[in-house]
Amino acid sequence: MTMLGTFLKPMHPEGIRFVGAFALASAVLFLIWAPLGWIGVGLTVWCYYFFRDPKRVTPTRPGLVISPADGVVSLIEPAVPPAELGLGPEPLTRVSVFMNVFNCHVNRAPVPGTVTKVAYRPGKFLNASLDKASEDNERMSLAMQMEDGRHVAFVQIAGLVARRIVCFVTEGTRLGAGERFGLIRFGSRVDVYLPQGVNPLVAVGQGTIAGETVLADLTASEPPRQGRTH
Repeated sequence: MTMLGTFLKPMHPEGIRFVGAFALASAVLFLIWAPLGWIGVGLTVWCYYFFRDPKRVTPTRPGLVISPADGVVSLIEPAVPPAELGLGPEPLTRVSVFMNVFNCHVNRAPVPGTVTKVAYRPGKFLNASLDKASEDNERMSLAMQMEDGRHVAFVQIAGLVARRIVCFVTEGTRLGAGERFGLIRFGSRVDVYLPQGVNPLVAVGQGTIAGETVLADLTASEPPRQGRTH
């Protein structure tokens, strides 16, 4: 990778009109007062950076559950999957990844398989780092069936400033682990519900990279990992 490639990343097409709007506003601000125009330029660069869509190297060993989002693991706890997915009333281990406004917001499939359910539910726009955001906020819930018949559910949750969840897939779509399935605009969260008996291999507070960080191993029997901040 070149030095230029370290800073300049491809932008997802969803961001083109937003970056264009920011650039147009910046031009108007320059006509009003140059310092305002430079502030607009800074915001335009941020908007481009928000919609960046870099390539990722996804581990391909069978059984791995990969992070669907860039961000920080904010919660790990038992929770019942969204009722609209029809996965039953039993609590599963939920790993929540919180994305702030500086993270890449393109979301990627955590496992390979077939999308069996896509369900949108309108809701509030609470801070996505809060536990109750899983229940109260606007969300897009997906269930994916793997080759062994087990399901992994993952849920896009709108945040305090997010106002648009975008899902690229429909029921019946086949995805490989790490393939793009959607994005959320401007601060949000993605929950992953692990199959029964599967422990996470990440700890609360740990950073994640979408399409690269391993959240869990369906073939492992080790206990949940603990973390310590240094």
